[in-house]
Amino acid sequence: MVTFRNVVKDYAADGQTLRALDGISLEVACGQFVALVGRSGCGKSTLLNLAGAMDFPTNGEVLVDGISTNSRDDGALTKLRREKVGFVFQSFQLINTLSVAENVELPLLIAGTPNARAVALERISSVELNGFENRMPHQLSGGQMQRVAIARALVAKPKILLADEPTGNLDTITGAVVLDLLKRLAREQNTATLMATHSAEAAAVADTIVELRDGRIAGVRHK
Repeated sequence: MVTFRNVVKDYAADGQTLRALDGISLEVACGQFVALVGRSGCGKSTLLNLAGAMDFPTNGEVLVDGISTNSRDDGALTKLRREKVGFVFQSFQLINTLSVAENVELPLLIAGTPNARAVALERISSVELNGFENRMPHQLSGGQMQRVAIARALVAKPKILLADEPTGNLDTITGAVVLDLLKRLAREQNTATLMATHSAEAAAVADTIVELRDGRIAGVRHK
């Protein structure tokens, strides 16, 4: 579902070229949960950005559901992200002026999906937040906000889910609950999941753990 073919990513900074990724080749299949681990600056977030067509390789190729992100214009890339990719962030990224139901419903409204509210309510139920539909984000705990974010990310049934430190702002027990929920829902929808994390406990939930070091794959462990 997501394929990296000998991907190199360079950034210009202070007149110098910094290499964030150096020849990455990796595949993430439908239903597979892959954790990216490594120190800050090893390339985890860069890989997520490339997988979500938010950034593009300097060399090599990234394919999302068989589509090369190098060969699409802005309109096609926007459509690809909207229809095929879901995002979950450490800081939740909920819209504070919208209720739980409105936050989850928003991607469906943008896509013109019929019965958007009914679909959103069903997804809210799947993350065990029945009765919270009309609450505002400031009325929720961190774990509840992350469950809303997961519901929003998966409401349009994307083929790819990208999670950047999804438990970074949660305590250990709440984080474990959120990860189990994330894995279960992604498995039910046969979604390819790519998660960046510093947490060994979070990584242990994944099917495959990919260790990054200095922009290269240092090791791969399958469970």
